[in-house]
Amino acid sequence: MSVTIETERLILRELQETDAQGMFDLDSDPAVHQFLGNKPVLTLEQSFADLAYIQQQYIENGIGRWAVIEKDSNQFVGWSGLKLIKETYNNHFNYYDLGYRFIKKFWGKGYATESAQASMKYGFDILKLNEIIGIAHTENIASIKVLEKLGLQKINIFDYHGRAHHWLKAEKP
Repeated sequence: MSVTIETERLILRELQETDAQGMFDLDSDPAVHQFLGNKPVLTLEQSFADLAYIQQQYIENGIGRWAVIEKDSNQFVGWSGLKLIKETYNNHFNYYDLGYRFIKKFWGKGYATESAQASMKYGFDILKLNEIIGIAHTENIASIKVLEKLGLQKINIFDYHGRAHHWLKAEKP
């Protein structure tokens, strides 16, 4: 099942191999990886591998992060959406994580909020989820503000890959 969601300014759709250059532009920027472990990708091949990994999630889990396309320009601006997390983090597993990542020139336009809001609606209305989790580095104030604006509430702080992160949760309305 292929998913396409339209918001006022964005199109959210499954990631495709044609998004590799956009993914590379996104993930090769050290500023984008400031709160992600500071490990930007170095080659386009890494971006192709990331796309293949996400596409496999669509097959195995029926969900994965989506490409975010700006309607006016038809440009790839980043990704957003839900991901089923099967590993254990903060004593939880098999939960749906809300995430987003955008190319730096698209920061500050409200795209994270707009795309994440559509993703949450999909999660609660279509997937019938009871809760959605958000994880953000404790110093990533912009991301925390987006999650809180969407109704996620801070539950606790936990160690995520050696760095302090907030665990936030929204329950089905």
